[in-house]
Amino acid sequence: MRVFRLFVLLAAAAAVLAGGAGAASAAPKSLEVLGHANPGVGANADVYGHRGHAYLGSWVGAGCLSNGVRVFDLQDPRQPRHVSTFADKVSDPGLVGTWTEKIVVQHVNSASFVGELAVVSIQACSRTSNAFRGFGLYDVTNPALPEKLALFRTEQQTGGSHEIWLQNKGNRAYVYTAIPRAELLTSPDGVTPGNPDFRIIDVSDPRNPVQVGAWGAWRELGIHPDPPGPAANLVHSIVVNGTATRAYLSYWDLGTVILDISDPTDPTFLGRTTFLPGEPGNAHSAWLAHGGNVLVETHESFSAPSSSQVGVPTIHDISDPANPVRLSTFTRPDLIDLGETVHDPKVHGSNLFLSWYQEGVVVVDISRPASPELVTQFVPPADFVNPDFEFCLVEPCTSIWGVFVDRDYVLASGESNGLWVLKLR
Repeated sequence: MRVFRLFVLLAAAAAVLAGGAGAASAAPKSLEVLGHANPGVGANADVYGHRGHAYLGSWVGAGCLSNGVRVFDLQDPRQPRHVSTFADKVSDPGLVGTWTEKIVVQHVNSASFVGELAVVSIQACSRTSNAFRGFGLYDVTNPALPEKLALFRTEQQTGGSHEIWLQNKGNRAYVYTAIPRAELLTSPDGVTPGNPDFRIIDVSDPRNPVQVGAWGAWRELGIHPDPPGPAANLVHSIVVNGTATRAYLSYWDLGTVILDISDPTDPTFLGRTTFLPGEPGNAHSAWLAHGGNVLVETHESFSAPSSSQVGVPTIHDISDPANPVRLSTFTRPDLIDLGETVHDPKVHGSNLFLSWYQEGVVVVDISRPASPELVTQFVPPADFVNPDFEFCLVEPCTSIWGVFVDRDYVLASGESNGLWVLKLR
């Protein structure tokens, strides 16, 4: 691990001495649009790619249309073909009044299930409604004929499962989910911690999911969800490494909390990232790079144009999880001219792909994590304004919610105009 940190420092020094000459001489890259599919009225959320299909979630928007997850066949990426919809109010009237932001699909091979399993976060549009909240499990072995296997319900006081992860471990499969502010919302008296924000559910038998583990900073570390001042500590999203031994919780103003989850019944605190003085906080999402030694952490913070309070990505060396070290912050004034925050990160090879709302998809070279460099950017055309789209600072506009790298192309989800299939040239 120390060798990795030495490598990072040497690489950064080399970049300074070289004066960026290598990057300047490289051929410029671009994101070419291969295909586009607009599913119609309603706001779109995240996107996930699996085995030649794109899974497009939906956001609450202004009307809570409960559009569920739309599945597109990408056999011809230039002509994405809508083949099915699930977790929506039409196919399942029990999901009226919900929205489905996150989808993860993995191949599962357990004693009870063999095939392609999708987990979908399900949240109530209104905290006071009786709508379902939790997550859903679906068999998408045939993406054109998805089958509901089970719904896992969370407490009525919560909004439901906000962001989610699905990971195999041996012959078992687990869902890791964030239920924001659950410790506070389910507290019996506002003084005693309620049920934790972070949950681990065994879905090896996806028809009978069972919670096996949980963790919360209030109960485990004595850190209150609402400390004095404007800060808030809540689990917003989760990333798990490929061996399911580490979980990285985007804990808003607490930074990214790193847990040892080798024993899913007993998550153990290892360390966390911190913010610099004056930073807005809001650790929103994370992704791993460089063999799990590097963490990309995005901060979601809307602010005034050119303000230092606009949320940007930071890059950390986490080879020693007890002592994360910040390596760099990627910020470019020309990418933040509307005061727009970054959203979600994904990493493929040495490239970091960022969904940056009105700035579209931003690609950053992180081969030297201490010296990230802009590669290219894609901003979708402002072809129409969706009434469910609330984040426009200038009308008309479009906005990229999510990004995902699948096979040799890049998927992006436009809140107002649907699925984009891109190619990095």
